[in-house]
Amino acid sequence: MTSPQRSAQGSAAAPDANSLAPRRRTVVRAAAAGAALAAPLAAALPARAAAAPVFVHGVASGDPLPDGVLLWTRVTPTADAAPGSGLGPDTEVAWTVARDRAFTEVVARGSLTARAATDHTVKADIRGLAPATTYWYRFSAGGTDSPAGRTRTAPAADAAVPGLRFGVVSCANWEAGHFSAYRHLAARGDLDAWLHLGDYIYEYGAGQYGTRGTSVRPHAPAHEILSLADYRTRHGRYKTDPDLQALHAAAACVAIWDDHEIANDAWSGGAENHTEGTEGAWADRQAAAKQAYFEWMPVRPAVAGTTYRALRFGRLADLALLDLRSFRSQQAAVGNGQVDDPDRTLTGRAQLDWLKGRLASADTTWRLVGNSVMIAPFAIGSLAAELLKPLAELLGLPREGLAINTDQWDGYTDDRRELLAHLRGNAIRNTVFLTGDIHMAWANDVPVNAGTYPLSASAATEFVVTSVTSDNLDDLVNVAEGTVSALAAPVIRAANRHVHWVDTDRHGFGVLDLTAERAQMDFYTLSDRTRPDATATWQRSYRTRSGTQRVERTYDPV
Repeated sequence: MTSPQRSAQGSAAAPDANSLAPRRRTVVRAAAAGAALAAPLAAALPARAAAAPVFVHGVASGDPLPDGVLLWTRVTPTADAAPGSGLGPDTEVAWTVARDRAFTEVVARGSLTARAATDHTVKADIRGLAPATTYWYRFSAGGTDSPAGRTRTAPAADAAVPGLRFGVVSCANWEAGHFSAYRHLAARGDLDAWLHLGDYIYEYGAGQYGTRGTSVRPHAPAHEILSLADYRTRHGRYKTDPDLQALHAAAACVAIWDDHEIANDAWSGGAENHTEGTEGAWADRQAAAKQAYFEWMPVRPAVAGTTYRALRFGRLADLALLDLRSFRSQQAAVGNGQVDDPDRTLTGRAQLDWLKGRLASADTTWRLVGNSVMIAPFAIGSLAAELLKPLAELLGLPREGLAINTDQWDGYTDDRRELLAHLRGNAIRNTVFLTGDIHMAWANDVPVNAGTYPLSASAATEFVVTSVTSDNLDDLVNVAEGTVSALAAPVIRAANRHVHWVDTDRHGFGVLDLTAERAQMDFYTLSDRTRPDATATWQRSYRTRSGTQRVERTYDPV
């Protein structure tokens, strides 16, 4: 039997916030956040909820180790104890881990106390398990059992692993549609884990972010989230989605944040979607968002207040996970030359040094990097004006013209140059960046010098997954799916010869399959994000063969 350890809650101190341009916005008192979810939550509870705790938000596991895994749930002790409400008594929550779904072969058990101070969420960091082993787990409180979850530990650090398979997702806007991508990944039954590369939630108020003019389902709270109660309420709303609950219960999650878990285009001292003063202090908002994230997500931080950390899967794969929001300099204005300023940083010095050291020391076949924004260079090229404007809107850039997306690694070229030179100079092979953020699917080489590519070398490769529901280019233009991609993709590829494929229009997910010979990403698309019964279809597959540092198309999914 093992004893649980509570994961640390909280966040690192933020730099002083800078004043940003005022923006018109409705600010609602934080007390309304809990009330926004209380009524629908109470309606969902069984009649006996006033007397017995219930598990409305499902269960989850995350950050698998060879000897353990992090387990998560949230208990609702009373009908009025909605997320963010601050209400409800302390409640003892027991957890059980077994080798079988019937829980006849229990291997570990323990208990924790769920308190209002952590929004009645609990985390049990289980150790003493066997490597590369499937386990079942559940929680119980007051005579009520949670749904059972399935998880799997990582292989032993020195194990020869024949293969690994990960689901890969990003960018899920609640209002824009249903999370069918999660349902299809959950139904596979063959995932070692799944990676969420950021924008797990969105901070906007109702109707403030793209939905093709139609809100499929309402946010809670309805206003833009600013306070700790707001962020807790929004996380709570997301965790009621049945498809998200199914995926969390089916396999371990490995997550990093991007910007919308806090605010659009966040940087260390502020965000594009934050008005200092009117919306409170940035340091307070950032701290609230991070606290709620660590309460509600099955993440085991290695450094307080950040999601950068690493996991190892035998001798086959090392996975470095980045935080590209907490330490970055403010995004450069387009065209002013700041993107090349060596004093500006995307990663921060400590994180970049850590990443370089991790990549150099890894003795695994593959070096994976969970990376929230695209690292491959992206020159816009000669897009027609009717496509350039919606692309600028999607990237959050000025509509009057743009050469690069300064929120990506393109806006911090000194960090990228240093990292790629490190890979080349130390002959570090088989580095694969796994990326979200941009609401498009890409398969890229990562060239040392994009201007002379393909005559110059590729230092790594990159697979970018599209959004689960967040607007693609066709959504912004409001045309049929595939229309924009047919026009834009050839232009983008002509201006970026390291880009093997890009699809600007479809929603979906990826499945990454690793063997010693190759890393392959299968791209899947959804039939209709607005339908809860949307189907999934395999679209394309790309792979990088060991030792090549280049992407190539393959014509069958794994």
